[in-house]
Amino acid sequence: MRVLLVEDDALLAKATARGLDQVNFVVDIAGTAEQAYHFLASYHYHFVLLDLGLPDRNGIEILRYLRRKKNMVGIIILTAQDQIEDRIVGLDAGADDFVVKPYDLHEVVARMQAVLRRISGEMNDQIQIGNIQINKANKQVFLNEIEVELTYKEFHLLELLILNRGRVISCENIENSFYTYDTNVSSNVVQVHIHNLRRKLGKDIVRTVQGFGYIMDKPN
Repeated sequence: MRVLLVEDDALLAKATARGLDQVNFVVDIAGTAEQAYHFLASYHYHFVLLDLGLPDRNGIEILRYLRRKKNMVGIIILTAQDQIEDRIVGLDAGADDFVVKPYDLHEVVARMQAVLRRISGEMNDQIQIGNIQINKANKQVFLNEIEVELTYKEFHLLELLILNRGRVISCENIENSFYTYDTNVSSNVVQVHIHNLRRKLGKDIVRTVQGFGYIMDKPN
């Protein structure tokens, strides 16, 4: 499991990295925000340990950047005993937890494991299809990490296609499923919503099987 440690105190960073390495974390150290952005662009991280007081900019910027990308990385901020305001701002910006310096490494690992358990539970509601990510719990869809607005029926159709992935669904069955939400269903409702899904998520999201219906193909 890969961790990005963003900390400008070189001695503290090295000591923390050594401790995490002993419990099987792979750790990269960034001493500045610029280095952190470089690492984030180069590798996928499961966790970020983030000092907010960096020499080139406020670590809150990195935190907000990560949360704007809507990824599931765990983030714990590293804060001094007297920096209560930083903790509040960090948690409001999307940090999962905070650790007060000087910290005990066992506490850091315990907090990381607690956050990872929570994220693991949330990921059961996440579906990834190529460059499309679906959050079933929140009814959200992201294309290339940018949120795409779907209507309730469009999201329902997308869920139906995913549930039957690799199988052809007839127009009649799709149309009947819409009656759950609306008794006034027009004759071309399926074609309209298929068109909208293709327009918003890409034409290859669903394939037409002439004379039968539609299918979302499984990956090869």
